Amino acid sequence: MILHELIDYEILRLIWWLLLGVLLIGFAVTGGFDLGAGALLPFVAKTDIERRVVINSIGPTWEGNQVWLILGGGAIFAAWPPLYAVSFSGFYLAMFATLFALILRPVGFKYRSKRESVVWRTSWDWALFVGGFVPALIFGVAVGNVLQGVPFHFDDDLRIFYDGTTLFELLNPYAILCGLVSVAMLLMHGAAWLMLKTDGVIAERARAFGTVAALATTVVFALGGIFLWLGVDGYRFTSEIATGGPSNPLGKTVEVASGIWFENYTTYPWMMIAPALGLGLPLIAFVFIRMRKAVMALLASSLAIFGIISTVGLSMFPFILPSSVDPKSSLTVWDASSSHLTLFIMLVVAVIFVPMIVAYTTWVYRVLWGKVDEKAIRDESGHAY
Repeated sequence: MILHELIDYEILRLIWWLLLGVLLIGFAVTGGFDLGAGALLPFVAKTDIERRVVINSIGPTWEGNQVWLILGGGAIFAAWPPLYAVSFSGFYLAMFATLFALILRPVGFKYRSKRESVVWRTSWDWALFVGGFVPALIFGVAVGNVLQGVPFHFDDDLRIFYDGTTLFELLNPYAILCGLVSVAMLLMHGAAWLMLKTDGVIAERARAFGTVAALATTVVFALGGIFLWLGVDGYRFTSEIATGGPSNPLGKTVEVASGIWFENYTTYPWMMIAPALGLGLPLIAFVFIRMRKAVMALLASSLAIFGIISTVGLSMFPFILPSSVDPKSSLTVWDASSSHLTLFIMLVVAVIFVPMIVAYTTWVYRVLWGKVDEKAIRDESGHAY
C-alpha cells in the first residue's frame, strides 16, 4: 500500500476544509484584535502618548499574528488551486486594496515616531486606522460576495473565466452588510484587547466603544441571517456526489434556490451551535465589557468570531465558492482540491509545524503578558514605538 492511501481521499479533503477554517479563524482571532485596535486608535487615544500606548499594545505581536493569514493563503494555494485562481483573479482589486492597507501598518509603526511633527504623527495615526478598518471591511465584503456566488465559469478544458467587471460590483447591499458584521466584530475584539492591555482613560474609552460594537455585532449578524434567508439564493447538488473522485468542477449539476444555505442546519442540528455562538457570545462579551472583566470579554469575543466564521462555512458546506453565472462550475470540497498525494504530504507538514507555531505564539504572549502604560513608553531605553 502506498503511504498516502492510509487516509481516504474524501477524508483528506474534509480535513483540509476544516484546517482552512482553523487557519482563517486563527487569523481573525489573533490578527483581529490588531485590526480592531488600529481602527480604534484615533478615537480611544487623544494625546500622542496615549496613541503610543495603543500602538505598543499590538506592536510586539502583530507580525506573528500575520502568520495565520499567510498560512491560510498558502493552504488555499496548495490544497485548493481552483479556489486560489478564481478568488485571487475575481477579487484582485479588493485584495490589492487590502494588501495596500496592511502594508500601511508596519510602515506606520516604524515611521510614526521618527519626527516630532504633529501633522506627521497624526497622518500616520490615520494611516494605521485605514490599515485596520479597510481589511476588516473588505474581508467581510468578500464573504458576502462568496455567499451570493461569484461570476466565473470553466470552459470544457477547465480554463477559468471571470465574468465580473469592476470593484464596485462587489459593493452590493448584502456584501456591505457582511462587511459591517466584520467591522463590528473586530472592533469589539480590539476594544476587549485594549481593555486587557491598557488602563486608565484608554481602557475606559475602549470599554465605551466595545459595548456599542458588541451590541452592533449581534444586530448586524442577525440582519445578515435574515437577508440571507429572504434575499440570497443558495446552491445544492442535483446529481450524485463523488466525494472521492477526481477534481473536476464540471462533473456535477447544481440548482439555485432561496433558503438552501439553511438546509444543513435541518439535516445536522448540531450545526446550530455556530450561529448560536455568533448571536449570543457578543452579548456575553457586552456584559463582560460593561463589568470591566477584560479577560472574559476577550474570550467571549474570540468565541463569537469562531461562531460567526463557522456559520458561513457550515451553511455553505460542501460548497466553497459558488458560481453565480454557471452553477455547475461552482467549487466544492469534493471537486476543487489538489491530488490525494499532495493533500497527504501537506497534512504531514501541517501536523509537524502548526503545533510548533501554536506553541511559539503561546510562549510569546506569555512573555509579553501585562499592561502597557505611559511610564514604559516614556522610558527611552526601551524599544517602544
